[in-house]
Amino acid sequence: MIDRAGLADFLRRRREALQPEDVGLPRGARRRTPGLRREEVAALAHMSSDFYSRLERGRGPQPSEQMVAAIAQGLHLSLEERDHLFRLAGHHPPVREAAGDHVAPGMLRIFDRLTDTPAEIVTELGETLRQTPLSVALVGDLTGYTGPARSMGFRWFTDPTARRLHPPEDHEHYSRMYASGLRGVLALRGPGSRAAHLSELLLERSEEFRHWWAAHEVGIRPREVKRYVHPAVGLLELSCQVVQDPFQSHHLLVFTATPGTPSHEGLRLLAAADTPSWA
Repeated sequence: MIDRAGLADFLRRRREALQPEDVGLPRGARRRTPGLRREEVAALAHMSSDFYSRLERGRGPQPSEQMVAAIAQGLHLSLEERDHLFRLAGHHPPVREAAGDHVAPGMLRIFDRLTDTPAEIVTELGETLRQTPLSVALVGDLTGYTGPARSMGFRWFTDPTARRLHPPEDHEHYSRMYASGLRGVLALRGPGSRAAHLSELLLERSEEFRHWWAAHEVGIRPREVKRYVHPAVGLLELSCQVVQDPFQSHHLLVFTATPGTPSHEGLRLLAAADTPSWA
């Protein structure tokens, strides 16, 4: 059963404890509200301001589990706070998985500051959870996939358009890397895991995956410099720095180009202008 008073109080206190800069928002010169505004939290949670405001006032319908998860992420809650929010809203908290979708507040604070850099947060299965605007400009929006297609490795072997990001001469390395990476996660998580399910699907659907899976390679790492082919700015050579959350098995990937190179200029052009969509 929903605890409306408790839910309203918890939401208000968590909102007031956050500052705009904590979530990557500008403070502005005339801000008087302690913490975030209700409409700012609503925008971060991708819901209407009216719906969120009614929750804080102890009114309105019971929020769905999807809405509660979105609010928890928008407020940068810890896993303990997220679970508490679910209980207040009358739901059982999600089962905690080593590679769940809830991003830790500390990683989100870093991510929110990367406004002028291509960056994304991914799971151990290559599922993109967050992207900066420049990441979307670089590779397209990768957060809208559902089911097995959420995994970049799955798309690599089942969707030919997934390969257009990289030069053809790099494709074999990516194939070996994705097969090797999935095998490593399967060994870690075991039979019955999501990794096991993905490997079974790929063995059914992709002859190329079957070839590299049979090779039983492990530890194939990404190259130091990744090459992307963009329809507007051409070839980009980018270094990738990785920050890992060992508790959630999430990785924050940050892409940079060497100053003074054509790739650095290409990123500058992507950041400065509208570019053709990858869709």
